[in-house]
Amino acid sequence: MALSFFKPSKSRRFDALVRPHLDAMYRFAYRLAGQQQDAEDLVQDVVVKLFPKLDELESVDQLRPWLNRVLYRQFIDQVRRKNRQSDRPLTELVGSESQADWLDSLESDSVGPDLQLEQSRLGPALDRVMMTLTPDQRTLLLLHDVDGWRQEDIAEVLDIPLGTVKSRLHRCRAALRKKLQRELEPTEPAGRVGE
Repeated sequence: MALSFFKPSKSRRFDALVRPHLDAMYRFAYRLAGQQQDAEDLVQDVVVKLFPKLDELESVDQLRPWLNRVLYRQFIDQVRRKNRQSDRPLTELVGSESQADWLDSLESDSVGPDLQLEQSRLGPALDRVMMTLTPDQRTLLLLHDVDGWRQEDIAEVLDIPLGTVKSRLHRCRAALRKKLQRELEPTEPAGRVGE
């Protein structure tokens, strides 16, 4: 007697497809939202939204990038609806050691007190400057420069051409570098203008 006419329930099929990707979805959502509760809500919203679309899920060849794209779009929709930005400081996302690597253009060859002071000022300055970027710009920089995503994967998740990713990444880095340099410039002491 063949049992081929028995098909697993819809919830089991959905679970088998999505469960292997939940951890990666949560990590991505956490990078986007910046807070545990918001990330959990974001993943839950996406899962609830996708459950009725099981047939579509089963037809997707590469499910992980597709799920990340849905998650990203859900996040952008929420940001637009709530018109709010993530308030998680970037220094919590990026360790102080990797901040220097990430912005290596600000490093010098000497390891003196000036460099130590510059590096101690970099974290808070980076937080302030990153918060001036749009959510799209922050996401692009975090995915590529912090998380190490390949540009091709970013293009697929954000559903934009690879050339657009490259040009946006270049513009975001240039804007970030310029803002950081202004933020970190030494200020003139008051009262010494005419000397």
